[in-house]
Amino acid sequence: MKKSLVVPLFALGIIMASLSSMYASPSTQVWNPSTDIQAKGSFHLNYDNYVNDRVNLAYYGIEYGAIKNLEVGFDININQISNSPAANAYPLYGNVKYGLPEGKLMPAIAGGVMSVGTKMTENDAAGIQVNGTDLNIFYALVAKTFDRVGRFSAGGYSGNDKLLIDETGAKANSGAIVSWDKALTDKIWASVDYSSGSSSYGFLAVGASYAFAANTSVICGYLVPNNYKVNTSGNQFTTQLDINF
Repeated sequence: MKKSLVVPLFALGIIMASLSSMYASPSTQVWNPSTDIQAKGSFHLNYDNYVNDRVNLAYYGIEYGAIKNLEVGFDININQISNSPAANAYPLYGNVKYGLPEGKLMPAIAGGVMSVGTKMTENDAAGIQVNGTDLNIFYALVAKTFDRVGRFSAGGYSGNDKLLIDETGAKANSGAIVSWDKALTDKIWASVDYSSGSSSYGFLAVGASYAFAANTSVICGYLVPNNYKVNTSGNQFTTQLDINF
């Protein structure tokens, strides 16, 4: 399934309210990157919403297939509220992903970087850390499709250890990514994906999409954080409109 996150004409990003960071992603499942690559010369637009009884967040985004097997994206946070001053003042994020498609015997392979922010995390004159938006999450994935069962993906990620931390402030900037997805019919797709770790990036996500047209679909999903002490906004419902052209 092709999809990205956040911006009206150059996008990529996610804010989970109560988190101190915004996430900007390439083609994904519901939450994590996938091995899918936007086709050369094509665009992907999306509108994503995350909501529960405490938050109601909306984002716009775009991805572009720059050359064969390479996609690039930029995201911006539009009219959102975050507890991170940097996320509000520096809303632009970027991502890049390169991948090779699955073959008869060989799995699909992809790697890239996402949530590349425009504000660096640094210390002020008093030596106190001032958080930026430079999550800079590098990842690598492999995926293989099995008839009637679906596609299984596995890999890992590593990001900025100053921002991806647990509730004690300890580094929690790396972990595993695993997912399953399958086209159940020519219009219905389903996915379960998970990122390990106790930082704000660690989530379990489940969802399904319905294709209204060959290039237009809507995902409905549910996200559960690994660490409620960091992700204090809690579980969230998501709806994601995706359009390719």
